[in-house]
Amino acid sequence: MHKWLLGFAMLVAYCMAQRPLVPDLEAQRLAMKKLSFLTGRWSGEARIFRRPGETVELSQTEEAQYKLDGLVLMIEGVGRNKSDGKIALQALGLISFDDTLGKYRMRAFNDGRFMETDLILAEDGNGLRWGFSVGEVRTSSVLHLNENREWTEHTEIRVGSQPARKFMELRDLLH
Repeated sequence: MHKWLLGFAMLVAYCMAQRPLVPDLEAQRLAMKKLSFLTGRWSGEARIFRRPGETVELSQTEEAQYKLDGLVLMIEGVGRNKSDGKIALQALGLISFDDTLGKYRMRAFNDGRFMETDLILAEDGNGLRWGFSVGEVRTSSVLHLNENREWTEHTEIRVGSQPARKFMELRDLLH
């Protein structure tokens, strides 16, 4: 028993002597600068496809700004029903870059829930891909700045073994 305790104490001492992993802040800021195409205040239209034949038309705004000296990009989206101006969609996303894993990460908040996912920067540097899974529900989203510098976003949803269907489309212009 004493040998086990001595071995454990040596392991703890070794671990405590190791330097903690220090984030590479410059690598994080450099990676986050690649998302600068999103910064600003955007507004336009969105459609949510609830079920076949039921579409909700929204006036959509997105505001994207850097926080924590460029280490986090905060994006807040608000969609209001075109029919009555009431808020129908609110979301807040916080994007950061994990320099250890070399990945963008997003934590998004909506309707009293939050989700975390990886983001993939488009090869042309003007877009992102991500998705979420909650139980049997899976989403896949693509955000892109098109040739007219419009923010377009398309989301598909899949429930269980059903085929994917269009869930949301958005088109915003920078102001």
